[in-house]
Amino acid sequence: MSRVAKLPIFIPTDIEIKINKQLVLIKSKSEELKYKLHKSVKIVYNNNILSFSTNLGYDNFWSHVGTARSIINSMIVGIKVNFEKKLFLSGVGYKVSLSNKNSLLTMSLGYSHSINYELPDGVFANVPSQTEIVLKSSNKQLLGQVAANLRSYRIPESYKGKGIRYSDEFIRIKEAKKK
Repeated sequence: MSRVAKLPIFIPTDIEIKINKQLVLIKSKSEELKYKLHKSVKIVYNNNILSFSTNLGYDNFWSHVGTARSIINSMIVGIKVNFEKKLFLSGVGYKVSLSNKNSLLTMSLGYSHSINYELPDGVFANVPSQTEIVLKSSNKQLLGQVAANLRSYRIPESYKGKGIRYSDEFIRIKEAKKK
């Protein structure tokens, strides 16, 4: 049995939860997130407490229950306090700008052309400097995917460290070949 799946989730009073068969809808005053549960997951909502178990006939699926509990918990945390990822650009001439009502990132990454990236709905960006991007969202999975997409345009290389990296990422610089 999963230890994570056995833990209940206590719901704050300002968050509303609706459960329709296997679809979970989490709403606050400003945002709304949805998640479709696996058929082996059973969810019960009573007195602002969510509890999880397996459906009858699905005794071997506790891993699905633990995953569903973790995802729903991160959705509740995300609606309460937005998740944040910071990206840094390092390299000569690498810069980023934000335009078009804060939904279009324009990046110069050493290519012959600039790269335009349209942010999806639910992800917000801030550019405090020309070499820093701060992404915020209540959806943890979408935020991670957008950050990974931006990073994929110029992955940090291991000899000079040029590229787009996460703020908490450490790039080990290799020593150059000697003559």
